[in-house]
Amino acid sequence: MQHLEEVKKILCEALDIPERMDSLTENSNLLGSIPELDSMSVVNVITALEEHFNLSIDDEEINEDIFKTLGSLSSFIDQKLQNS
Repeated sequence: MQHLEEVKKILCEALDIPERMDSLTENSNLLGSIPELDSMSVVNVITALEEHFNLSIDDEEINEDIFKTLGSLSSFIDQKLQNS
């Protein structure tokens, strides 16, 4: 996961939780574990990731498995970057 730290930073900025950045790891659960991460904020996180990495993420690609952990979200971004 070469973009883990960048994804973590973007996630914390989009959710306005900078104080939690140091405690998040690859295995940290996201959906259901971070109260700030709801359906509306998922859209904000996706938009921030698209802008930062210059990606286009289709709605059909987004599911709860991608937002299960920080590692799964980072792996998704790594795959998107490899395929672009």
